[in-house]
Amino acid sequence: MGFLMLIYAFLVFHFLFMIWKWVDRKRDQECYILDYECYKPSDDRMVDTEFSGDVIKRNKALGLIEYKFLLKAIVSSGIGEQTYAPRIMFDGREENPTLQDGIIEMEEFFQDSIQKLLTRSGISAQEIDVLVVNVSMLSAVPSLSAMIVNHYKMRDDIKVFNLTGMGCSASLISVNIVQSIFKSYKNKYALVVTSESLSPNWYSGNDRSMILSNCLFRTGGCAVLLTNNRALNHKPMLKLKCLVRTHHGAKDDSYNCCIQTEDEQGRQGFHLGKSLPKSATRALVDNLRVIAPKILPISELIRFMVVSLVRKLSTISSSTKGGSNSPRPVINFRTGVDHFCLHTGGKAVIDGLGMSLELCEYDLEPARMTLHRFGNTSASSLWYVLGYMEAKKRMKKGDRVLMISFGAGFKCNSCLWEVVRDDMGDGPNVWKDSIDCYPPKTLANPFMQKYGWINDEDPSTFVMR
Repeated sequence: MGFLMLIYAFLVFHFLFMIWKWVDRKRDQECYILDYECYKPSDDRMVDTEFSGDVIKRNKALGLIEYKFLLKAIVSSGIGEQTYAPRIMFDGREENPTLQDGIIEMEEFFQDSIQKLLTRSGISAQEIDVLVVNVSMLSAVPSLSAMIVNHYKMRDDIKVFNLTGMGCSASLISVNIVQSIFKSYKNKYALVVTSESLSPNWYSGNDRSMILSNCLFRTGGCAVLLTNNRALNHKPMLKLKCLVRTHHGAKDDSYNCCIQTEDEQGRQGFHLGKSLPKSATRALVDNLRVIAPKILPISELIRFMVVSLVRKLSTISSSTKGGSNSPRPVINFRTGVDHFCLHTGGKAVIDGLGMSLELCEYDLEPARMTLHRFGNTSASSLWYVLGYMEAKKRMKKGDRVLMISFGAGFKCNSCLWEVVRDDMGDGPNVWKDSIDCYPPKTLANPFMQKYGWINDEDPSTFVMR
C-alpha cells in the first residue's frame, strides 16, 4: 500500500513538475520592447509649402491637369509643413539619384537612432543577438544589415535578417521574426531597424497613379530594442500578446494595387491603383477575423454572434415580406483594446480604419497627428504614432495597444501590446519639441491659399508662376 502511495505521489509530482516546466518555458518565450527611438532629421530638411512648390516646378513632365491633381491630393492629404525629405531633394538632384544617395540616407538614420537607443538603454552593440532590418525599396551589397554590423562592430555569431520589398507593414513582420526566434532561445536581445529609402525612389513622370506617392511619403525610421530576458521584467515598456499576419498576394488585384513599376516613358515609380481601397478592406476584414478572438473578451464575441444571428433571421423574414435589411453588426474592439496605433498611409486610410472599427476622433488622433507632423514614413509610421500616445501620457500599466498596418503584396498585419510600466511618457521622445502644439486647431495646410489659382487657369494660356 505504501509503495502504491509513493508511485501515486511520484506521478502527481511529476505531472506538477511538467506543468511548472511548461509554464517556466513559456515565460522565457515572451517578447518585450525595452525601448525604441524614432528618427528626427535636422530642421534644414523640413518640407514646407514653398519648398514643395519648388520641387513640383522642377518636374518638366507636368502639365495643368497634373498640377490640379497634385493640388487636390496635397490639400486633402492631411500632411503639414514640418515633414522631412532626403538631402537629395534639397540639392535638386531627385531626377538623377545614385545608389550612394540611398546609402547615405540610411547611414544618417542608423548612426543617429541606433546609437541613441543603445546609449539610453545601456545595452552595447556587442550584446545584440538578433538584428532585423527592413527597408523595402533599397537593396545594397553588402546588405544594409551588414552595414550596421560593420559600423557597430557586432558579434560574428549575430543572427541577421535583411528584408526588402515588404512595404509599409514590414516592421510587424520584423517583430514576428524576433518573436519566433525568442521561442527557441533564452535571454536574448534583438534590434529591429525599420525605415524607407526615398532618395532613389522619387517619381519624376506624370502618371497620376505614381506621382501620388510623392505627396505622401516622407523621411523617417525607428530602431526598436526587444528582449525575452525575464530578469528584466521591471524594465520593458510593452509586452507582445499576439500578432497576426494576412497576405493576399494570391489575388491578382491585391498583388497589383500597390507595386513598384515603370511608366510608359520608362520612369520608375510606385503605382497606387484604384483597387487599393477594396484590397485593403478585404485584407483588414480577414486579419480582424483572426485576431479578434485572441484579444476580445468572450462576452463581446457572444454578443456579436447573437446580434449577427438575429440580423440573419430578420433579413430572411424581411426578404419574404419585402422589407429592408437591418444594420450590419460590428464588433466593438474597445472592449479589449485601450489604444489604437494605426498606419498613417494617408487621410483616406485613417478615415477608412475609423469607419471599419467604429472609432472616435480620440482614437484616431494619434494617427492623424503623426501624418500631419511626419507624413507617411512607411513601416516606421506605427512607432511615431506610439510615440505620440506616449508623449501625451495616454498609456498606463495594463493598457492594451492594437497596431494595424498595411503593405504592398498586399498585406495587413496587426498585433496587440500590453503596457507593463506606469512611467510611459517620462523619457526622451521624438515628439518632445512639438507635442504641446498638438492637436492644432486646424489641420488645413496653406497649399490651396498659395496655389489655388491653378484651378481657374485656361490650359491654352497656362504658365506656371
